Amino acid sequence: MKTTEVEASYSLGFRQKDVEALEEHLRLRHSIELIGMKRVGINNFLRFFLAHKNNHKDPNNLFIMVDLNALIEREIFPFWRLTFKRITDAVTASSADEKVKSRISALFDSSIQSGDLFLTYDGVREALQILGREHMNPTIFLTRFDRLQDVITPEFFDNLQNLKDASDHKLSYVFTSFRELEQLSPTIFHNKSLSNFSQIHYLRPATDKDMEIILTTFEQKYEIHIEEELRQKLITLSGGHVQYLQLSSIIYYETMKKGGNDQEFLAMLPDDERITLLSEELWESLTTEEQLVLKKVWQGDPVSIEERQKAKYLWDTGFIGEGGVKRVFSELFAHYLDYIIKEQQSTSLHDFTKKEFTLFSFLQAHTDEVCERDAIIETVWPEYKELGVSDWSVDKLVARVRNKLKKQNSPYHIVTIKTRGYKLMSTQ
Repeated sequence: MKTTEVEASYSLGFRQKDVEALEEHLRLRHSIELIGMKRVGINNFLRFFLAHKNNHKDPNNLFIMVDLNALIEREIFPFWRLTFKRITDAVTASSADEKVKSRISALFDSSIQSGDLFLTYDGVREALQILGREHMNPTIFLTRFDRLQDVITPEFFDNLQNLKDASDHKLSYVFTSFRELEQLSPTIFHNKSLSNFSQIHYLRPATDKDMEIILTTFEQKYEIHIEEELRQKLITLSGGHVQYLQLSSIIYYETMKKGGNDQEFLAMLPDDERITLLSEELWESLTTEEQLVLKKVWQGDPVSIEERQKAKYLWDTGFIGEGGVKRVFSELFAHYLDYIIKEQQSTSLHDFTKKEFTLFSFLQAHTDEVCERDAIIETVWPEYKELGVSDWSVDKLVARVRNKLKKQNSPYHIVTIKTRGYKLMSTQ
C-alpha cells in the first residue's frame, strides 16, 4: 500500500482518536487487531497514518506494508514470500546501514532461489533478528488478514509469535480485518493465547468532519463541485462509510455527465446496483444472530441483554450507534435493510439487473470457454479500475445469475473453474 498525496493532504486532525490509539500501541510495541466493517475505510486511515508518521520520521521505526489483497494464492508459502519481499523493500528504502540492506537483500534472493517454505520463513526470521540487533522497531501491517482464515494453522500462529522473539520483541503486527482473529479461526486463535499477543481496536465509521475531508478529495479527483446542501446529504447517507461515499461521488459524476440534476441523482442513488452490492456484502458479512438483532433494532423492536451480547460486533464496529430511534449507521444501508425485511419475492426478481445481464451476455458470448476473473471484472465493472473489485463481489454476482438461470428454467448453467474464473455451459 503506497502512501499517496491524497491522504497526505488530510489535516492532522483526521481520525485523531484512532491515530492516537494506534500510535500509543506501537510506542509500547503492542500488536493490534484493527477491526472494522467491510470497506469502512481502514486502508484509507492507514494511508493517512503512514503519511503523517512519515512526515515525522523516527529512524528506528520501520513500517512494512503487506497488502494481502495482492496475494493471489491464499497459501502459507506465498504469504511468507510476499512478506519477505515487503520487508526487503522497506529496509532498502530506509536509512539503515548499507551492510544491513545488503545482508537482508541477499537473504531474500537466497530464499527465492531455493523455492522452499522453511528457508523462506527462516530468512524472514533472520532478517528480523538483524533489525532487532540494529535497534530498529519493525511494524508489519497485514492488511485484509481475513483472506488467510482458511489456511491458518497452529504452526502458523506459532511462527508469527516466534518472529517477535527473534526481533527481541521489537516487532509489532497490525492485523486489519472485518472480524477479530479469534472469530476468524476460533480453534487457532483463542482469548487466552491472544490476550498476550494482540490488542483490539475497532475502526468505526468516520465522523462528519472526517467525511468532509474525504469528500473534498473526491471532488478534486473526479473534477466535480457539489453544493453544500447536497454535500451534507451525501455525508448523511454514507454514514461515515468511505466506500459508500466514494461510490456516491462516482455516481454523481456520471449523472452530471449525462446532463442529470441533483434530484435525479438522489432518487436513483439508493437503488444503484453498485450501492446495492456493497450493502449486500455488508449484510452477508454478519452472522445469522447479528442479522436478526440488526433487523430488530431497525424495526424498533426490543433487544434482550443476551441478544446484545451475542451481537456485540454490531455495536463495536458501528453498524448500530448508541443514540436515536433508528440507529443503523447509514441511510443507504437502511434502504437495503427495508428490502430484506419486506422480502420482495415477486417474479420480477427473476429478471436480470443491468450488471447481471452484462455478466450473462459476456459468458454467453464465450459459451463453453473459461472466462477469467480479470476479464469478467473488466467487462462488468469498467468503472472500478481505481476502486478494485473484491472476490466476494464477483462470486456473489455469479451466484445471483446462477440462481436466476435456475428459476428461469434456462438451458444454461455456470461452472466454477477453480482459481481461474467461470464457464457458461448449455444442456441443449
